[in-house]
Amino acid sequence: MVFSDTEIKELLKAWAAISVAFAIASGGINSLFDPQVLSFSALTVGLGFLIHEMGHKFVAQHFGYPAEFRAFNTMLIAAIFLSFTGFVFAVPGAVFIAGLTTVEENGKVSAAGPGASLLLALSFFTLSAVFNHSPIFAHGFAINSWWAFFNLLPLPNFDGPKIYRWNKFVYATMVSTAFAFSFLV
Repeated sequence: MVFSDTEIKELLKAWAAISVAFAIASGGINSLFDPQVLSFSALTVGLGFLIHEMGHKFVAQHFGYPAEFRAFNTMLIAAIFLSFTGFVFAVPGAVFIAGLTTVEENGKVSAAGPGASLLLALSFFTLSAVFNHSPIFAHGFAINSWWAFFNLLPLPNFDGPKIYRWNKFVYATMVSTAFAFSFLV
């Protein structure tokens, strides 16, 4: 994968902001001074965000398209402010792809993000089972399952409609898997 210096800064900014937002939502402002809570959030939510976006980037570059992540600064700030209510709505940014993709390529690029989220959720689920239902791994499973489901919603600019347009069976399989995972915990 090819990364520019700007993209690396954008990824780190979004990873930090989303990790802070979820830390605040889980424990209030004091969470910002608790390295354990911040680390917990960075590992489960922040890593999930990163893996999801890199899924998109990897597949786009596999098809030969330049692809770079850009953070949505306003949405990151909004996520942090909203987190003080105990709830987070986060759209940290997106991978932008240069060039005209086919419906199939766009569907596969779009499926790569939630697919990566589901694989990460499954990894957290396995680690939770191995480590006696460790809360950090159980949380990683739950948040990444929900992240996949959220991104599959049939809303404009989300992954779901692009996958549905390409392949309804793949879409239905991903949505049902993410939905089932979201309610396993």
